[in-house]
Amino acid sequence: MAGLIKREDIDAVRERVDLREVVEQYVTLKGAGIGSWKGLCPFHDERTPSFHIRPHVGTYHCFGCGESGDVIAFLMAMEHTSFQETVERLAHKAGITLRYEDGGTGPTKQEIGRRQRLLDAHKIADEFFQAQLQSPEAQIGRDFLTGRGFTREHAEQFSVGFAPKSWDALLKHLRSKGFRDDEELRLTGLFSEGNRGLYDRFRGRLIWPIRDMTGNTVGFGGRRLFDDDKGPKYLNSPETQIYKKSQVLYGIEMAKRNIAKKRELVVVEGYTDVMACHVAGVDTAVATCGTAFGEGHVKISRRLLSDDGGGGEVIFTFDGDEAGQAAALKAFKEDHMFLARTFIAVGPEGMDPCDVRQHRGDDAVEELIRSRRPLFEFAIRAGMKDYDLSTVEGRVGALRYAAPVVASIKDSALRPAYTRELAGWLGMDMDEVTRAVSRSHGQAPQMSGGPRRRQPRPDDGRGERPRRPDARRPDARRPEPGRHESGRHQSGRHQSGRSGARQDESHRTESRRQGPPEGGPDTSWDVPEDAYVDGSPPDAFGAEGHGGAVAGQGPEQQGQLFPRPDTRDPAVMMERQALEVILQHPTRLTAEQWEEIFTVRFTAPAHAAVHAGIRSAAASATDPRNWISAVSDEVPQPLRSLVGELAVAQLPARTEDDVEVYCQSILNRLVELQITHQKADLLGRLQRMDPTDAPEEYQRLNREVMELERRRRALRAED
Repeated sequence: MAGLIKREDIDAVRERVDLREVVEQYVTLKGAGIGSWKGLCPFHDERTPSFHIRPHVGTYHCFGCGESGDVIAFLMAMEHTSFQETVERLAHKAGITLRYEDGGTGPTKQEIGRRQRLLDAHKIADEFFQAQLQSPEAQIGRDFLTGRGFTREHAEQFSVGFAPKSWDALLKHLRSKGFRDDEELRLTGLFSEGNRGLYDRFRGRLIWPIRDMTGNTVGFGGRRLFDDDKGPKYLNSPETQIYKKSQVLYGIEMAKRNIAKKRELVVVEGYTDVMACHVAGVDTAVATCGTAFGEGHVKISRRLLSDDGGGGEVIFTFDGDEAGQAAALKAFKEDHMFLARTFIAVGPEGMDPCDVRQHRGDDAVEELIRSRRPLFEFAIRAGMKDYDLSTVEGRVGALRYAAPVVASIKDSALRPAYTRELAGWLGMDMDEVTRAVSRSHGQAPQMSGGPRRRQPRPDDGRGERPRRPDARRPDARRPEPGRHESGRHQSGRHQSGRSGARQDESHRTESRRQGPPEGGPDTSWDVPEDAYVDGSPPDAFGAEGHGGAVAGQGPEQQGQLFPRPDTRDPAVMMERQALEVILQHPTRLTAEQWEEIFTVRFTAPAHAAVHAGIRSAAASATDPRNWISAVSDEVPQPLRSLVGELAVAQLPARTEDDVEVYCQSILNRLVELQITHQKADLLGRLQRMDPTDAPEEYQRLNREVMELERRRRALRAED
């Protein structure tokens, strides 16, 4: 049974995996000062680099969009994998054996090795099929693609291949590559077995590779080409250790970044539909693989869309025939699992996206997606076709069907509007429909088995149609209610310990950094003027859209706003610089300096909260690479972006000696500021006292003032 990874093993992954090495797989970095690197942010479009990393503290931060985190958060964001998947992947790369809580287990070395062998086999098969598409035998496959408007470049873009008609072409090829064990070959799902042993599962077919989120080929889909092939039109890989059809979407590896960026997911029905959409510019299209769009696909989609109620669209495209409408109604059953809005787009004359592109061009595909309409409207209309609206019984039955659908509409502004529409469609009194919708709130919509196009009914010889004994179709059924997911990535909330709160969190906040106003003090980091997404940073951490509350935090943290510290105030600027030093170079502080830091009073609320997090994290932190993560876990969620910002801010130093001098100078000035505050308090008390009333107390306070002044001068001498 899979378990929760032990916190110390997660920390070990953070310590041993080089953040720069991982980031450079996605971003071109260049030096940005001592121990700092920068590049164009992979999370938003920009012209000037504002994405900074500091490998020695294991932290990245973008001053343009506010994204920040550690190596685990970065890989999760780039590959859209879960926390546990990401940690296991990095642990395998670093040679770390993970342990799990509560007796749970992760993949064993044997399972990891077996999985890798399966991936290797599929990679080799993928390359084999692509090479075969150029063979003379594959002319029929090339003609098929050409006939649907695809070029050789398109085939290469989507890695389309061809499986020869031979019974053992792939089998021989894999054996020549070292896969000689029949049991190992059997587990790949690439072969069937008869009386004479293994033989190729895919023969004489056009082949599309099915890949997971990280780009690994995990299965294949094959399209029948030859008339003498008695197999199904489309044949997919069977489920294996690496291929679960309910957990993969064809084209996801190409579309994932665009889906996350645009917060739009287009779901089509076939491989060529995905190709047509992408070629036409709809680069968020994916397709299921031989199964209906279900709960597993919803989870993948929500993770990509960051489905937290802040926007996002899921657009289903289905054929206009009965099968397509039935598929759309099945998709509507999963609608309640999305916080994003769901739509349906039906092609003209029932054409799918590939047909639309082939007959009407690329622009028509984009127009098809733009013509979408709400999925719930389609569900209402399609379901009402099953009722005879010319009868009272039929209208009442249709109302009972449609009222829960209207009541389930997420947008409170649309709900009354569609209540009015429903009353018009049914020809019923508005108040009656409104009451029915109100009573249906919280009920699961009842889905019929699929809309049937009503055929003209024969009359009974008297010019009248015989009535059904029941106005409602008898084959209607209530779907099983799906499990509702609220918030983001809830599956990771069960981890214990401070790392547990982040096990499946996105680690991504929307806070943006505020720069100094014109004429203000130099903040010592290089931030481009056009770095901000909307041209101006927020004035508070925790404001809507800028790192708000998340599930699992207490009410004292949820909804709490932290004003953006005003660094025009020299004292606030000093606090910020000190926090930068403490976060970036904790090992440069002596024990005495740590004691001083613990007692310093920070005036800006955001700085004070970070300072409190530092004090809490210092009690358990052991490695500099886990230091930022430890502090982030101890601060309110809206301030995690600020922690990342402070952790990568460029210090005004060119050499290691300069860094040391700067750090000591800033720390001394912070302590001096604290001494100044303490001295001011004591002087105020002395001014309010009468020396004759309490001469001993008066002298004691004077001695404290003198001692503070001595310490202040000593600090000045050190600078």
